[in-house]
Amino acid sequence: MIQTISDIFATVQGWLFETLVQPMVFAIGMGEFIEEAFTGTEWVLVGVCELVILFVILRPLESLIPVHAISNPRARWNDFIYTVLQRLGVIPILAFLILDPLLSIAAEALHLEGWGTFNLDQVWPGVTDLALVSFFLYLIVIDLFEYAYHWAQHNVRWMWALHSLHHSQQDMNLWSDDRNHVLDDLVHDIFLGLVALAIGVEPSQYILLVSASRMLQSLQHANVRIHFGRFGEYLLVSPRFHRTHHAIGIGHESQGRNSLGGHNFAVLFPIWDVLFRTAHFAQGFAMTGVRDQLPPPAGRGRDYGNGFWRQQWLGLKRLVEVTRKKVR
Repeated sequence: MIQTISDIFATVQGWLFETLVQPMVFAIGMGEFIEEAFTGTEWVLVGVCELVILFVILRPLESLIPVHAISNPRARWNDFIYTVLQRLGVIPILAFLILDPLLSIAAEALHLEGWGTFNLDQVWPGVTDLALVSFFLYLIVIDLFEYAYHWAQHNVRWMWALHSLHHSQQDMNLWSDDRNHVLDDLVHDIFLGLVALAIGVEPSQYILLVSASRMLQSLQHANVRIHFGRFGEYLLVSPRFHRTHHAIGIGHESQGRNSLGGHNFAVLFPIWDVLFRTAHFAQGFAMTGVRDQLPPPAGRGRDYGNGFWRQQWLGLKRLVEVTRKKVR
């Protein structure tokens, strides 16, 4: 069954590339990037499959077992725009175009100094021959670095200035995972790409790793009343566990109102929060948002924007504000 699906996918990718992508690449005079274009075609096709699966499975679940009624349908539609941009590869491909030439230069310099490429076979000979085993090992290692990056987004002021856009959604839904500032996404994808290259992940396997992670994160953000039980909550991040991360006063504050920090930074595996003592296993399904967007006296009534472009602009303004405060 899996082999059949893989064959169908490869056939569709080949047809799409030969019929649309390859002629377009040559037409605009970028034939030297033909291999990258083939990989980009795979990114786009995987993203289309993700969008279809999410809409067919998670969207009905949000209607059947919602945490709360969506008060602002426009905000959910706006999140969908973010998801399309991310899942169809616009941001990852942009990150790649920036990262690829820089990594080529770095790899050449390291090679001249006698440094080779690290891979799991160096510490566990033959492990990469076992595709499923190596896949999960890479997933665990990457998830640890994802935890570290997410922790930094909540504890480094300039990173929080951008990441707070993600938390400002008060009608969290299945598309909210991709509601991020473009600059935030770009830095994250470059960081993750560097980690993957450093541990020896093959490009084709990296796409599958990213796709598996994105699908699970869409479930985590969905407006569904789902948890994984007493023990399951310790094995995989559930919608309830992650919703606590988005809760005002718990998810993005550690030392009282308007402080940085929070709980439940794990992206896939809660074990990292348990090990680093940032776990908060709440029993309820919290309402979401950021403290300073609440009206006074609870908050400052800060505007995070309703549309894509305004949200991006206000994110840059928050970043500038934080930078100026540091200078002063």
